[in-house]
Amino acid sequence: MPRLDDHPWSGPCAKGAKHRSHLRASARGLEAKVGEMITSSVSGPSPLVAHSARDADPAHGPGSAAVGGHGSSGHITSWHHHLVQRSLVLFSVGVVLALVLNLLQVQRNVTLFPEEVIATIFSSAWWVPPCCGTAAAVVGLLYPCIDSRLGEPHKFKREWASVMRCVAVFVGINHASAKLDFANNVQLSLTLAALSLGLWWTFDRSRSGLGLGITIAFLATVITQLLVYNGVYQYTSPDFLYIRSWLPCIFFSGGVTVGNIGRQLAMGVPEKPHSD
Repeated sequence: MPRLDDHPWSGPCAKGAKHRSHLRASARGLEAKVGEMITSSVSGPSPLVAHSARDADPAHGPGSAAVGGHGSSGHITSWHHHLVQRSLVLFSVGVVLALVLNLLQVQRNVTLFPEEVIATIFSSAWWVPPCCGTAAAVVGLLYPCIDSRLGEPHKFKREWASVMRCVAVFVGINHASAKLDFANNVQLSLTLAALSLGLWWTFDRSRSGLGLGITIAFLATVITQLLVYNGVYQYTSPDFLYIRSWLPCIFFSGGVTVGNIGRQLAMGVPEKPHSD
């Protein structure tokens, strides 16, 4: 009996079935490729997308360098502006203290200036206030700078009320040097030395403050000795070469006082920018 496969009409059906199966296989392959492409696109962006994202990011754009440079320039300008302001304030403080304290010394005949260099204002030599103002500016800027270099910021009694009390104690020490009467200058020097150390302990207590105070007292004493030796002015009853033995105590307490003012002025000031 003949089979169905032997009939001529069976050939086109078989070919159509094969063609449909081939189409289904192609569709499945295309679907797999599309799935792979989608998976790769989700797992990681293409280099073109990443490049375009970098171009769109303002932090990596061409203007980022300009923005950074502008910010650095503004920071430097702000730092210099604060430095000038602090210098002017410290200079003014030094001038006022020199006029007031030197007036007391001259009136008590502790310090004697030649008549040809005496000015009419406060009976003092004209060069004393500018020199004291310059010294105050240098010392007041030096104290916070040394604190920053040593990595030991001064945090003891950081308020203006404490600074004003320190100034009052310093004026009192200077007043005592002219007003108090002791049997000899040695006793007065020991008393003022104790008061000066007490001022440091009460309002400073930092190693940098103690070291700078001693250094300032030494350098100022040497300069004063040279001025007196050259006849610029003189002290009555000198007992420490050409000057009074208590003068280093005044310089020490003055350095600590001006240093505290400089530290207080430096609070909130931006740090010095580092050049690359």
